Amino acid sequence: MADPLPPLREVIAAHGLDAKKSLGQHFLFDLNLTGRIARGAGDLATGTTIEIGPGPGGLTRALLEAGARHVIGVERDDRAIAIQNEIAAAYPGRLEIIADDALKVDVAKLGEAPRRIVANLPYNISTVLLTRWLAEAEAFESFTLMFQKEVVDRLAAAPGSKDYGRLSVLTQWRCVVKPLFSLSREAFTPPPKVASTVVKIIPRAEPLAPARMATLEKVTAAAFGQRRKMLRSSLKALGNAEALLEAAGLEPTRRAEEIPVEGFCALARAVDDGI
Repeated sequence: MADPLPPLREVIAAHGLDAKKSLGQHFLFDLNLTGRIARGAGDLATGTTIEIGPGPGGLTRALLEAGARHVIGVERDDRAIAIQNEIAAAYPGRLEIIADDALKVDVAKLGEAPRRIVANLPYNISTVLLTRWLAEAEAFESFTLMFQKEVVDRLAAAPGSKDYGRLSVLTQWRCVVKPLFSLSREAFTPPPKVASTVVKIIPRAEPLAPARMATLEKVTAAAFGQRRKMLRSSLKALGNAEALLEAAGLEPTRRAEEIPVEGFCALARAVDDGI
């Protein structure tokens, strides 16, 4: 259906919604781009589509126009909530607003399955949010998210590359990462300091290898915290590094960026086995 609402710039002017740096806000007005993000999320006709920080509603409107059956927006900015309520009135029964901080909301329990998150995330909390969602990845069908380009480079990085790190391991352990397209700074108001990339992250039916996430976080924090050192040095904080590496089948002279996801999972299992 045709969007029954006024242009975004008129809505923002009427509500005095200037972007707040403290909330990490950068507004996307280009309907072609918001529509492209919505299409990238796939079929929205079933279950629940969750949007984090919908702001003035450019992406919200695109999701609804793309046929989303039920959209839940989590928004902490009171000024934006008034705009979201206007969108909800224009699309009766299809948009629900939760006035809260996304860091405090367990989105894995929102709405009916299949759940998917589609969002232009506030950059200042984007990786914190993703790490939390990965812990409950089985609750979601997919995540279609916009990050700083450098973050997506890290999410998708292969072992041996300069971008490969802790976030690469944690994400690829639970999910398949598919970068979709990049956007220039000028697409946003105000322009951020960096380019942005939209990525689709699809949870695996089973993790890539057995491991406890809490232990995997601890192992990768130690290894990548001193990524230039050999593992026999960087893993000393975990105990007997040589014994752990032997149990995991890893050479002690290798460095963190050389170890595949499965290798870190083996290390995590060795830690949990008390080696």
